[in-house]
Amino acid sequence: MSVPVFLADLSAAASGGQGDRVLLDGPEGRHAAAVRRLRPGERIDLTDGAGLVAECVVRDVAKDSLTAEVLRRYEVEAARPRLVVVQGLPKGDRGELAVEMMTEAGVDVIVPWAASRCVTQWKGERAGKALARWRSTAREAGKQARRFHLPEVTEQATTTQVAELLAGAALGVVLHEEAARPLSGLPLPADGDVVVVVGPEGGITDEEIAAFRAAGAVPALLGPTVLRTSTAGVAAAAVLLTRCGRW
Repeated sequence: MSVPVFLADLSAAASGGQGDRVLLDGPEGRHAAAVRRLRPGERIDLTDGAGLVAECVVRDVAKDSLTAEVLRRYEVEAARPRLVVVQGLPKGDRGELAVEMMTEAGVDVIVPWAASRCVTQWKGERAGKALARWRSTAREAGKQARRFHLPEVTEQATTTQVAELLAGAALGVVLHEEAARPLSGLPLPADGDVVVVVGPEGGITDEEIAAFRAAGAVPALLGPTVLRTSTAGVAAAAVLLTRCGRW
């Protein structure tokens, strides 16, 4: 069984070493003590989600918190190249499914995109709630996958903002079923951002494709079948992470 991971503020004890103790309280401590029912002597890993890690052993458990003794501290470097997926908003809860799978695979940044043909619209109060669900999903999936660099879920982006993102990328890709070049054959950079655009259920419009091409993006074919928007991102991530050596 893998060692459970919890988020914690490690900055306060950053100067400490082996043998110092960290209090895990709040929602994370409550989950560890009351839901996971961890007991003294069990191993846990604490991370700040930005690369800092403390390997610990549980020493004391309260009702909704625990105290852990640090065995070792270290820092995990961010992976390169960075993989950014621009996700056209899917219908229903398939957005959270997409975020969960992409987080597990290793995507570094997820950008919700308000594409022209999105059936789902994030507006007003609904936008804030939907974004909070995506971020919560990414956080929980990241802990489950033992990721010490949690993915960033950005604010909702417009087509113009996505084009700007593509213009600044080391490689920009738009997944499209009519593209001539396969994703698996594109040359990949060793560093910088690889930005992949996944369209919504209704597809990407000609105007959006034109804007992305003008920004330097390359249309690419993922495979012989047409995938749902909620699964295309993780499939593309698997191809790219394998080819760049991160998998």
